[in-house]
Amino acid sequence: MTASIYEGADGRWHGRVTMGVRDDGRPDRRHVSAKTEAEVIRKVRELEKDRDAGRTKRPGRAWTVEKWLDHWLENIAAGSVRPKTYAGYQTAVRRHLIPGLGGHRTDRLQAEHIEKLYAAMRAKKLKAGTVHHAHRTLRAALNEAVRRGQIVKNPVLVARPPRLQEEEIEPLTVEEAQRVLAVAARRRNGVRYAVALSIGLRQGEALGLKWADVNEDAGTLAIRRALQRHTWRHGCGGECGKKRGADCPSRYGGGLAIVDTKSRAGRRVVGVPRPLMRALTAHRIAQQAERERAGSLWADGGWVFAQPTGKPLDPRADYEEWRELLKAAKVRPARLHDARHTAATMLLVLKVPTRAVMDVMGWSNASMAGRYQHVPAEVLTGIARQVGGLLWAADDDQNEDDEDGDSVAV
Repeated sequence: MTASIYEGADGRWHGRVTMGVRDDGRPDRRHVSAKTEAEVIRKVRELEKDRDAGRTKRPGRAWTVEKWLDHWLENIAAGSVRPKTYAGYQTAVRRHLIPGLGGHRTDRLQAEHIEKLYAAMRAKKLKAGTVHHAHRTLRAALNEAVRRGQIVKNPVLVARPPRLQEEEIEPLTVEEAQRVLAVAARRRNGVRYAVALSIGLRQGEALGLKWADVNEDAGTLAIRRALQRHTWRHGCGGECGKKRGADCPSRYGGGLAIVDTKSRAGRRVVGVPRPLMRALTAHRIAQQAERERAGSLWADGGWVFAQPTGKPLDPRADYEEWRELLKAAKVRPARLHDARHTAATMLLVLKVPTRAVMDVMGWSNASMAGRYQHVPAEVLTGIARQVGGLLWAADDDQNEDDEDGDSVAV
């Protein structure tokens, strides 16, 4: 692929470089110009270097950020990520990225433009986590733009989002968990929260359990699926004028949905503590009585945790019940996901090996233990006593001698 350099009739130097082939089969020739031959040669060499390194931008006028984000969201991300991930992308794109950056051309977007958006979001008192989510969404979208030759470099990799302080998570103590279990035992579907606190199933995994997954003889549960509520999407191409996809006459993709577990490691079989299995058996008997009362109204889906008509539980109602349960048990407010942290921490206290913890929790990476297992105060106190007994053992022996009446030299 040759390049041509010449002086034009306008007195400027020009260079043309063959970068590849256009979609229609014609050569893709790029043009540069400068006042001097040396400057044009430098620009030509840069084009050739980008071409040889595979960093060539596609021919034609660059898309706007808005056009690319729309295309990426609806035609690339929608078919390649989980529905909840897509919903998060959609929120970041529609609420923050397009309003803040949509008018820029993708090839002229700079890190400073992006950082100004982050500052504006923070000025609106948005949480750092929200800004970071917008940052990650834009990074994913523009990484794909680089991969497809829409742009040469991703400016998000240079931009600095605000510092994100990890949320301090405090699992329930053993005493708090026991209070919750005591109140839950008197409530309909209360064993669902015993499952969360003892074996740490994710919300979707717990709500996705079916009786076929419960093996009472072996004392195990098989986690095979998850039940989630998905966000409704516009089916009209945005022509209905409604802001929310849920209000679109042609809406689709929303409501309760059965999905695969979060990862391959999520498909697992876990052992069930005997008290929990007994509670599940009692729950099954109670549900059978509900089924008989409901008669023809019962929708038999085989769900372990169901509505009085047999239909699966809605995650929103499940979370509200958790909040009411904490209140009734006089336990501080906590996220439902904190029950999973609590279960992981109990395994730490019991000194269960990390490999076994990964199998129980459905983790594919051992580093997850650092995020979910928290050393409780009673363990820290016990460690302090052990250290004291090791380093100050002589002092303890001397104190015992003092109590026996032995004299001590000063």
